[in-house]
Amino acid sequence: MTIAVAGKGGTGKTTFAALTVKYLLERGRTPILAIDGDPSSNLNLALGLPLETTIGQIREEARGQVANGTFQAGISKPEYFAYKVEECVVEGNGVDLLAMGRPEGPTCYCAANNMLRSAIDRIGNEYACVVIDNEAGMEHISRQTTRSVDHLFIVTDPTMRGVNAARHIVTLIGELGTRIGQSYLVVNRVAGELPPTLLQEIETLGIPLAGVVPADPQVAEFDLVGRPLIELDAASAVYRAVAKILSERLG
Repeated sequence: MTIAVAGKGGTGKTTFAALTVKYLLERGRTPILAIDGDPSSNLNLALGLPLETTIGQIREEARGQVANGTFQAGISKPEYFAYKVEECVVEGNGVDLLAMGRPEGPTCYCAANNMLRSAIDRIGNEYACVVIDNEAGMEHISRQTTRSVDHLFIVTDPTMRGVNAARHIVTLIGELGTRIGQSYLVVNRVAGELPPTLLQEIETLGIPLAGVVPADPQVAEFDLVGRPLIELDAASAVYRAVAKILSERLG
């Protein structure tokens, strides 16, 4: 099962992705591959895992080797990329991490990208669940991997601007066609009830509202001291809300 989380920056999508991993771990749906598709690469902090080499660094390294004629002899390029992607995977307890890093530069090394996609997809097939923390543009679903997504959670804050950003992602979903199975909206950092005008706007998106996640000061406390969000207590308000959403949508 592949689960993706998307949303504009600052809405808490990485928090939702990390707590999705926590939910799957607690239910024994392992092993899990967490893919950090956001160039800012913060998912490792939320999961308490180190960040080492990224896919972007592999691509740039290979591009430089080809340009100056120093590409490793005696190994095919597909084999090289498969090996390097395996080397990128950070192993954890029940969950491994693969960070995509920055996107391509102004000159696209298309052959390398195609080989990387194949290697990433092959690795993903070895896991029971794949959780992708995406950037708002859905870059790594649309181009960096050919993997189809079973469940997409679009995270927004309780503002009209956030809902409009979610609308842009819904439009991208249409362009990706059958690559996305089920899509849902999650409203994060909610204090009290959602205003009727916001609910009306949400209804026009054309995807179901999976639920709301309350504003929780404990998340800010964890972020302040650099404590992994995956260590949030199961009784915390934010985790209980995320777990409820996931239990209803994932089973």
